[in-house]
Amino acid sequence: MEEQFISRTKFDSYDDFYKNYELKIPANFNFAYDVMDVLAAKKPDAPALVWTNDEDDYYEISFGKMKELSDAAASFFQSLGIKRGDMVMLILQRRYEFWISMMALHKIGAVAIPASHMLTAEDIEYRNNMVSIKAIIAVTVPDVIQHINEAWKKSPSVKHCIFVNELGVDRPVENPPEGWDDFTKGVANAAPFKAPPREQVSTNSDYMLGYFTSGTTSHPKLAIHNFLYPLGHITTAKFWQQVQNGGLHLTVADTGWAKTSWGRLYGQWICETALFVYDYHSRFKPIDLLHQVEKHRVTTFCAPPTIYRYLIKEDLSGIDLSSLVHCSTAGEPLSEEVFNRWKEITGLEIHEGFGQSETTVCLFNFEGEKIKPGSIGKPCPYYNLHLLDEDNEDVGIAMVGQIAFKLDEKLFPETKGRFPGLVCEYYGEPEKTAAAFHDGYYYTGDQAWMDDEGYYWFVGRCDDVIKCSGYRIGTFEVESVIQKHPAVLECAVTGAPDPIRGQVVKATIVLAKGYEPSDALVKEIQTFVKTETAPYKYPRIVEFVKELPKTTSGKIMRKKIRQQDEADNCENGAK
Repeated sequence: MEEQFISRTKFDSYDDFYKNYELKIPANFNFAYDVMDVLAAKKPDAPALVWTNDEDDYYEISFGKMKELSDAAASFFQSLGIKRGDMVMLILQRRYEFWISMMALHKIGAVAIPASHMLTAEDIEYRNNMVSIKAIIAVTVPDVIQHINEAWKKSPSVKHCIFVNELGVDRPVENPPEGWDDFTKGVANAAPFKAPPREQVSTNSDYMLGYFTSGTTSHPKLAIHNFLYPLGHITTAKFWQQVQNGGLHLTVADTGWAKTSWGRLYGQWICETALFVYDYHSRFKPIDLLHQVEKHRVTTFCAPPTIYRYLIKEDLSGIDLSSLVHCSTAGEPLSEEVFNRWKEITGLEIHEGFGQSETTVCLFNFEGEKIKPGSIGKPCPYYNLHLLDEDNEDVGIAMVGQIAFKLDEKLFPETKGRFPGLVCEYYGEPEKTAAAFHDGYYYTGDQAWMDDEGYYWFVGRCDDVIKCSGYRIGTFEVESVIQKHPAVLECAVTGAPDPIRGQVVKATIVLAKGYEPSDALVKEIQTFVKTETAPYKYPRIVEFVKELPKTTSGKIMRKKIRQQDEADNCENGAK
């Protein structure tokens, strides 16, 4: 049904796509009514969501059933006093109730705030009070319930907590948390839903969804989107992930990540593909994921580079991945080594994309265009990309600049040039909003450079560039080389303090199976880097660790590594 919202669905080339792609924006768009309910009427028996878990429980929800369940959930939420504009936090991991709840919240005009199950009580308390969360819907994981209960005592805005069973399909909870409402019973016993008049539910400019962006040195901020946000994800699903009408799409992501909105909901349903959800409870096992792809005949697959790095280290000779027709990645830059190995295994190229919690996919490798492994591709329509220097001037070809998107107030006057999919603001924080939006641009805080064919290459966060003896070294370019070494499973490259050079390159490495830390391995990796790239980029410091520090969304926290190195440096200096 994407043809209802875009002027054309097929393009002859990337240039044709970028110049002529155009959204048809309804006067009052609400995804739950205008997409999900329409599909429920059009194809009520077609699968919308296919869910399974480690125990081989299986639950398929058709579009018709999704409407029925989301209507009941909307009625249940209304009975609790949840209404238009209320903030509701969802901590649901990979439970199918997440999708039911999201549609229900959209139908009553409430604002959904998905969050990670790894949040502490302090994290939850901060979020509750920062944006006046009115209700929390959460899985019955003991730590999650405990942390929410601790935060609830210090969160006066929270009126209801609603529990969902962590395991199985519609199984009763043996020891329900005291004072909580039961989602399953509430939906089952809900009164028939009477949808309010559309103008009383939402307008295009009303807030619909927000994500707290990962904070490493300060509290996270809430990037908030309006009801037009799903339309921005048509490019994400149709042109980047290449989902199939009637197919089955898998994006690997917890529902607390913005990646779920990217790859497990809006654009995919607009393009009429079903969503596949593998709800694993134990520590992630790459081989189990691929068995699910094989068993359920997944057609399109999207995962962060970390997952691909794990997958190519497995013995995949006995697994049939022939159902896959397209693969994509985002979240961290993809190394050439992973790209080439995956193509050897599956015959498929991985189409890289780039974006943020604040955006939809901004750059990607367009179907039919040649892929340059390691490049994040070319800009999407509406993302009028500029690479800017510190003086806000465009840099030249092959020069590093900050990625910024020029806003077009003539095209989108009501939103000050913000197009569908771009963040509205950082909720309640005008100074942080002003720091990101000024001089007619949205500034991403990420750096890249462009080659002479118009392909962009990610360098890193603006504060991740290493300055060593007069050289400027991007963290990703060194990481890409190090990850080619067979001993390396994951690595993070940072700048470590040095009294002579200012900074030196440091590599913090997680080793692959069968390798042990040693001085000889350090020298081997250093020599390998010197032979694969400019010698001045080699890591003078190599540290082996069991795991890398990561945010709740799974991104490597290079800042945390740098902070620890700076603290150690100060401590050693004091001694």
